[in-house]
This record gives sequence, structure tokens and C-alpha cells, in this order.
Amino acid sequence: MDPGPTLLGVDVGGTFTDAVLISGQRVFTAKVPTTPDDQSDGVIAAVELVLERAEIKPKTLDRFAHGMTVGTNALLTEQGARTALLATEGFTDVIEIGRQARPSLYRPCDGGPAPLVPSDLRIGLRERITPSGVLTPLYQESLNAAIDRVEQVAAESVAVSLLHSYADPAHERRAAEAIAERLPHVHVSSSHEVAGVFREYERTSTTVIDAYLGPLLRRYLERLGERAAAKGLPEPEVMQSSGGVASTSLAAKHAAWTVLSGPAGGVVGAAHLGALAGAEDVLSFDMGGTSCDVSVVDAGKPRQTAERTIGGRVLQLPMVDVHTVGAGGGSIAWVDAGGALRVGPQSAGARPGPACYGAGGDQATVTDANLLLGYLDADSALPGGISLDPAAAERAVAKLGRRLELDVAETASGIVRIADQEMLGALRVVTVERGVDPRHYALVAFGGAGPMHAARIAEELDIDRVLCPRAAGVLSALGLVVSDRRRDRARSVLLSEAELQPDRIAAVVSELSAEARAELPLARIEVAYELRYRGQAFELRIEGPERPDPSFLRDSFDRAHEERYGYSDPAAELELVSVRVTAVEPGAKPAIEGDRNGQVVSGTREAMFGGESLRAKVVRGEPAPGDRLDGPAIWELSDATVVVPPGWRAGVRDEGTLFLERRR
Repeated sequence: MDPGPTLLGVDVGGTFTDAVLISGQRVFTAKVPTTPDDQSDGVIAAVELVLERAEIKPKTLDRFAHGMTVGTNALLTEQGARTALLATEGFTDVIEIGRQARPSLYRPCDGGPAPLVPSDLRIGLRERITPSGVLTPLYQESLNAAIDRVEQVAAESVAVSLLHSYADPAHERRAAEAIAERLPHVHVSSSHEVAGVFREYERTSTTVIDAYLGPLLRRYLERLGERAAAKGLPEPEVMQSSGGVASTSLAAKHAAWTVLSGPAGGVVGAAHLGALAGAEDVLSFDMGGTSCDVSVVDAGKPRQTAERTIGGRVLQLPMVDVHTVGAGGGSIAWVDAGGALRVGPQSAGARPGPACYGAGGDQATVTDANLLLGYLDADSALPGGISLDPAAAERAVAKLGRRLELDVAETASGIVRIADQEMLGALRVVTVERGVDPRHYALVAFGGAGPMHAARIAEELDIDRVLCPRAAGVLSALGLVVSDRRRDRARSVLLSEAELQPDRIAAVVSELSAEARAELPLARIEVAYELRYRGQAFELRIEGPERPDPSFLRDSFDRAHEERYGYSDPAAELELVSVRVTAVEPGAKPAIEGDRNGQVVSGTREAMFGGESLRAKVVRGEPAPGDRLDGPAIWELSDATVVVPPGWRAGVRDEGTLFLERRR
């Protein structure tokens, strides 16, 4: 019998770097502290540890997939390359003008973040293309002067974003080719390649981010590739924000495509484990050390969005629709100016970490509260060899409690409740606020802290079923292992309802499909249409065939509009704004089985449930398929801890996934 491929995934988080290796039907995991100064150090350490545990040589690996936070961190901390912007003359300030939307409704003087390209690095080109053709040609002397300016200011990267290049990219291509010829050491990002759709501000913002992060990401991936090759590992593939992997060369060329690399891997992993457990409609709930990421999976497919704002900056790209809040295990509890207890978004991170890590942290965090409430055991070492110090946690929480005039237990309970509310708010954003009934979904809880909070979160949403993967603490890395290879292409067409002719639409789909299949010739094609009622400013995404009938688009959009906004208008004129095509080459979806030889150790300890201290049964070790446990109980896995409150029962499926069911 074919044992199947040997697959490795490594995901870099804010606190830990996780590795998952699948060999046959067996799953091996490793978790080491993230190394912020050079993330590749933590990646290689995690790889070496998981290979040692699996007793596998690097040369036997068939695939190495990688999710990272290099681009995200650089964007949030503004540590990218010195970037110049080439824009149509008169439109160089688009990235500063932006949209009318304010960061704060009641503080009109508050502005967004400063542009990544300052005014002295924005260069106008004498040219202009309209949606219907060339109005002003690109003058060579203007292009030469712009390149001279790029050289004078010592720009490391250039973003080229010209008016209406989504309709005709000829001028952008010419400018990019001239820069590459004159300044071959300078990275160039062209908007028609990065985000070939309309809306000048969003397209320019996305292209600037791509250029700003490009050199940094290229250096990181080159360094990681060299270290991987020296260890005998396959060339890494990089998770994109859209939920599929790409080669390192493509990822280095378009850094903006990978900004949500890590969270996307988690959603893909949740979809895969949900399907194995017979639940294709799931809510992905990833609570790590720094943040909590939530998303919706319908019929086994993560929901997509075409635009996100990260750190106040717009990205107009296909991405897994992930909503993030600053509520993780390392989130710091604090008291605001009004005397109220708050949690996050500030995090203790990997260094120094929560107070109970004993690494110098002295501020109370969610992890400290969970330890004091009995959900974590001081005698159990956390992944990465971290030992817990309850005395340090108590000092930090007590210090905060004195400001609130609460004792340690009350303060710890308050920290956990407020963190729960932050995460509930995030889940309501992606469900109730978008017309999705969460009661029809299973909650897939993962991340090192997710399974501790999952049952309480589910109760608030009236969800009866929670799934906790055996590799809950490293599920984002497992998602990398099973991810598809994916290429996305898009084009704005702006067709009125009268122009929605099947042949015309199919021609656009055919052209985009050919581009998407250039690197993945055997991939299947998925098509989505972005539609709106005439006069609306934003669109809804409708998936459909490669040659859609206008009546299909009409009926599908009306239903989607009704679901999302509570009404539809069949009499309103319909507009097709953009066509998006994705080439998908399915990744390996290996069968996984639970460890039937796992050894467990049972005991009891006091833990807080609903403000009451109860004696909870504690099971520590690898659960075997068929095992059952009634709450109140705590199930300590190698990478995560599952809390089973009173009124819930837990069990283990054949593939090792733990399920929690509410007793009615």
C-alpha cells in the first residue's frame, strides 16, 4: 500500500513557531518560541525538532509549506524598504488623499497612518490612459526624468500605479521595463500585475504595500531557501492570503499577496479537519498568543473577500475573509481612564511573554488568568520547554486587582470574561452582522489557547458542537500541509445589465484562465463575479460557471443581497464590476488517524467554572479514538488544553479530533 507523501508545514506566529509533519497517517508536531529578529532561526529549529520526533530524514520530504508574519510585522511596524511611487501626473497624492472614511467617527481630527511613500518620493509621469483608450502618450523624457529621480533618492523599491492600467497596462509595462533596464537592483511592483482592478486609491495602496515589503520578503525567503537547501529540505512554498500556496519566487515578487499568510493557513486547516469530522460548515476560531482570528467556512470552502484594511492601509486582493482582534493568550490586561478592566490589543508577545513564563514579564495576561483559574497546570511544561510560574502570575494579577479593588480570583475571572467578549464580538462580525446564523455551524477551536475558551464561546452563540483538533496548537501549520496550489487573476469590466452577454463574459474568463493556468496547467478553474445594483459603491461576490447566463447572475445576486442586507431589489439595474478567476491545483489531503497507543494520566484539580470552584477531572496525554469525558473536565494535549465545562461532554473521533457536545 502506498504510504502517501511526507508533508511538512511550518507556521510562524507572534509567540510560537509551529511545525507539523504528516507521514502516512501519522501526525508529528513541534512548537518552539518565535525568533522575531530572524524568523528563519525559529523555522529551522522547529523543522529539526519535528524531524527528530518523526525519525525522518530531510531528503524524504515531498513538500515543505511555510506561513509567516514577515510582511505583516514589517507593515505594522513600518520597517519596509525605501519606496518611490510613479503615478500619472496630477495623481501622485492619491495614497494620501484616500477616501472620505474617517478612522474615528467622533474624533474628526484623527487621521490615518502616514503614507508609506512620503511626498518627496512621489513622482508624476506625463501620460494618461482612459477606460476607452490612450488620451496622452507616455513621453520618454518624462519617464527618463522619473527614473533619474528614483536613482537620486536611492529608492530600494518602486511602485508603478498609473490611471486605468487595469484596462490598458501598456504604459505601466513600459515604465517597469525601463526601470528594470536602468536600475536592475531596484524592485518594481506594477499595479496591473499586483491588483488589476479599478478604484485608483485601493489599487495604488496595494501596489505601494507590495513594493514596500518586496525587498524585505525577498531577502527573508532567499535566506530561508538557502538554509533549507543546506539541511536537505525541499524548496519552501509560501502560503498566500487567499488560502493557497505559491513558489518562493512568486511570493518574493508579490509580497502583498502573503500579508495574511499565517491566518489563512489556520482557516484551511479548520476546513480540512471539519470535513474529516463530517462538518463542512464550520466557524474557524484561532486563539493564539497574540491575537484571535475568526472566519466562516461554507461547504468546506473558506469565505473570500476582495479587500482588507491592515494597520489602517488598504489591500485590494483576494484573501480568506479573516477577522482579527487583539485577544490572545499573551494579551495584556489593563485599566482604562474610566477605571474599567480591558484586555488587549497590546501583547506580551514571545519576549518576555506572560508573567507566568518567568522571563521578565510583569503584566497580567490572559494566560496568567487561565493558570490561576485552574485551566492550566503549573506542573506541566508548555510547548517550547516553557515552565509556568504561578507565583509570578499571582503577583501580576494581584497588582492589577488592587487598582480594581478585586481579589486575585475575581480579577482573573474578569480578564477571561472580557477576553471572551472580545472574541465573541469578532465571531458576531463574520456571522450575525453578515446574515449568517452561527447555530448552524460547528466551532473549530484551535491555537494554543482556543480550546480553553471554546465551550464558553459556543454557549454564547448557542452552538452545540465544538471540534478541537488533536493538533489544535499547531493547526495553522497543518493547514499549510494540506493547502492547494493557487493562482488568482482579476479584471474590472464594468458591464451594465444590458451588456451581460454570455459570450462576452466567457471571453474575459477565458483570458484570465489562461493567465492563471500559466504556472498550473492542470489546475481546475473557479470563477467569481462581483456585482452590484447600479448606484451602489461596493459589490457582492457570486461564484458561478465560466459561461454564466445573465438570469443566473441576477437571481444569485438578489438572493445574496437579501441574505446580507435583509432586502433585494429585482427591479434595479444590475452591474458586473469585476471578474475573478482562480486556478486551483489540489494539494494532498492525507487521511489522519488517532493514536490508539496513546498513554493518558488521570487526576483531578480545582478549577473555576461560572464563578464556582469545582473539582474537575484532568486527563493528560494522547487521547485514543473512542475515549469519552464528561465535564467539568480538562483535557491536556501536547500543544493545547481543552476545557470541558459542566453541561458538556467530550469524545475522540477516529482521526483523533476531540469533539465537545452540549447536553440539553
